[in-house]
Amino acid sequence: MNEPMLRQPTVFLPLAMSLVALAMVLVHFAIFGIVDETDEGTAAHIFQLLIVAQVPFIALFAFRWFALAPRQTLFFITLQASAVLTAIIAALFLTS
Repeated sequence: MNEPMLRQPTVFLPLAMSLVALAMVLVHFAIFGIVDETDEGTAAHIFQLLIVAQVPFIALFAFRWFALAPRQTLFFITLQASAVLTAIIAALFLTS
């Protein structure tokens, strides 16, 4: 329990998933720009899966660590929520 909280998979995996989702949006925007697509592509489905798959990790992290270290837990949950919102907002504004 003395190891840094950032090394816990329930902390870094959701952050990594959000960063991958954001990178996917930025790469799609860099390659295609803002285009009106009639059908969601594979990238959109992967983005959605990355965002939704974070929920169990974040819930497990909050359940396990909130009683032991509430301040750090709230900090990392806020960080994870910010990363998710950044990816979603980028997807909303950079794709149509």
